[in-house]
Amino acid sequence: MGRLVINNAMTVNGAFEAPSPDEWLVLDPDSNTVSLEQFLVADAMLLGRKTYEGLAAVWPQLVDDPMLGTFADRLNSMPKYVASRTLHAPLAWNATLLEGDLAESVTALKDRHDGTLVVSGAGELAHALTTQGLVDEFWFWVSPYLWPKGPRIFDGAGTLRLELIGSTTFRSGVLRLAYRPAPDQQDGATS
Repeated sequence: MGRLVINNAMTVNGAFEAPSPDEWLVLDPDSNTVSLEQFLVADAMLLGRKTYEGLAAVWPQLVDDPMLGTFADRLNSMPKYVASRTLHAPLAWNATLLEGDLAESVTALKDRHDGTLVVSGAGELAHALTTQGLVDEFWFWVSPYLWPKGPRIFDGAGTLRLELIGSTTFRSGVLRLAYRPAPDQQDGATS
């Protein structure tokens, strides 16, 4: 059975959106290498509509980028599953639309894949997966910034106690934190 991992970049104070994420998102060779390694071993991505549309508009254009080209090759080629109530199949960018109930569809995906299913983003899909107890791990890439605007990661998602399973500090000040729901939280978040 596969594991579902929410992967997200954020600031120290939990901001995950900005008009231009490069205002606070630190891209350095060390953390990029670790992030790429995680995507290289992942089986597929699971995305909400907004994240799918945003990533599909950017990553195909980055295959020749000197810093992000290898990452772009991987993201462009890996299978993607999109949870959406408004999109219609067929989808572009090597993506498949999930049909029916979210919990049933994601459980079937986890049964079908032996490896990691990566969820990028912290919006409606990540909230739903978290509150339904479907997330096996959370990977937070913390950039060394305080950001005064925008929503905070998992605002309104309820309470879920996490257990730290790994951390890496990079020279740039980026911190990678890996958590899983604490053993007493396996039935999902509470509010």
